[in-house]
Amino acid sequence: MADPRGFLKHTSRELPSRRPVPLRLKDWNEVYEDFSHGVLQDQASRCMDCGIPFCHNGCPLGNLIPEWNDLVYRDRWRDAIERLHATNNFPEFTGRLCPAPCEASCVLGINQDPVTIKQVEVEIIDNAFDQGWVVPMLPDVQTGKKVAVVGSGPAGLAAAQQLTRAGHTVTVFERADRIGGLLRYGIPEFKMEKRHIDRRLEQMAAEGTQFRPGVNVGVDITVAQLRLNYDAVVLAGGATAWRDLPIPGRELDGIHQAMEFLPWANRVQLGDDVLGPDGEPPITAKGKHVVIIGGGDTGADCLGTSHRQGAASIHQFEIMPRPPETRADSTPWPTYPLMFRVSSAHEEGGERVFSVNTEEFIGENGHVTGLRAHEVKMNAGKFEKVEGTDFELKADLVLLAMGFVGPEKPGLITDLGVELTDRGNVARDANFQSSVPGVFVAGDMGRGQSLIVWAIAEGRAAAAGVDRYLMGRTALPAPIKPTAAPQR
Repeated sequence: MADPRGFLKHTSRELPSRRPVPLRLKDWNEVYEDFSHGVLQDQASRCMDCGIPFCHNGCPLGNLIPEWNDLVYRDRWRDAIERLHATNNFPEFTGRLCPAPCEASCVLGINQDPVTIKQVEVEIIDNAFDQGWVVPMLPDVQTGKKVAVVGSGPAGLAAAQQLTRAGHTVTVFERADRIGGLLRYGIPEFKMEKRHIDRRLEQMAAEGTQFRPGVNVGVDITVAQLRLNYDAVVLAGGATAWRDLPIPGRELDGIHQAMEFLPWANRVQLGDDVLGPDGEPPITAKGKHVVIIGGGDTGADCLGTSHRQGAASIHQFEIMPRPPETRADSTPWPTYPLMFRVSSAHEEGGERVFSVNTEEFIGENGHVTGLRAHEVKMNAGKFEKVEGTDFELKADLVLLAMGFVGPEKPGLITDLGVELTDRGNVARDANFQSSVPGVFVAGDMGRGQSLIVWAIAEGRAAAAGVDRYLMGRTALPAPIKPTAAPQR
């Protein structure tokens, strides 16, 4: 197992340095410096001979983490990418965007800093692309079966790649003008440069997957046409119905959902002609007092984007209390820990405000100028106002980043007539098939808002279900056990 004494020799966890804040705020490039292979191999050697690798349980994909740690340590990089690709179609995405539940369940993490699993992962795939080892994997036979995948986020792309490699003719439909879903327009460039999506799509296209962006299934193509032209359908449109904040003043201009704000910055970086006469996109933080409501990853994405656009000030509100500096007792190892985290965007500035609730937006001439809020405390599982803590804050741009409540219902889902769960997601059985035969669901559309690793895992599992439905059996791996799939 790598170096049996590696965790004793290299007791400290090392990660690549982030570029200096004043420098990185001048561009939209990824924030991390290069990381030498030598240092990475030392970090990989910290992977213990732990007997039971709990990292396997922490990763929904079932990544073979100890194996590729060992291969990196032994300088067998080509073998490492083969082991990594055996379970994960897109490690270049997860290695940048996943919160790494595998590291939270690392055995070394019981009393030391855990192994830098996520960094080893991303270095393996980046090196593989640099060496030209990521090539199309063409199917041995063509089945003659046609599959439509609706949605081109990580779940849809994973399902499409697996099904194409199984010999089916796969078409991916995306209502946006480019393929990628939230990876394309929801993730800022400084977290993942879009060239990583493009080079993976080149591989998939060479394998035979067909892409049709700019097609809203249920509108541009009817459900009847879809069912007539395809032998199976995979619903992978995500949980795109965002959570709103219906309080007085919500109708004022200048209050936007995060996903109304973030795509414009990405479009500018992609070279789209979206700049107005003032040289700014339609929604911009430049020169504005910004308040972001929501303390999660999407809120941090809004924060980093606002910094780069030149906001005058930024406050990020979170209704929950400030987490502890170290793992909370409520989330013991090997669960994902509740603890205070500082993302690269938080490092760049802005003020984080915890235990606060916004009760009213105020404005002039139809545009938001500020908000009224107060502190809250938790009592018997409910938030209570802390009397005497009312305050007003200036704001001429408010961004709502409070998550998503499920898939959008009008159009495709309504017309298909699929059953929904009590939470409004598309119900499915242990094979990821919906109540409508031949219609499968993967990712957030069936699971609800979740992690990118769950999306890819569900895409792979749904692909196995589709292949079994079409062919009577399947050799495709399904990383999620049937009992783990939400039941109808």
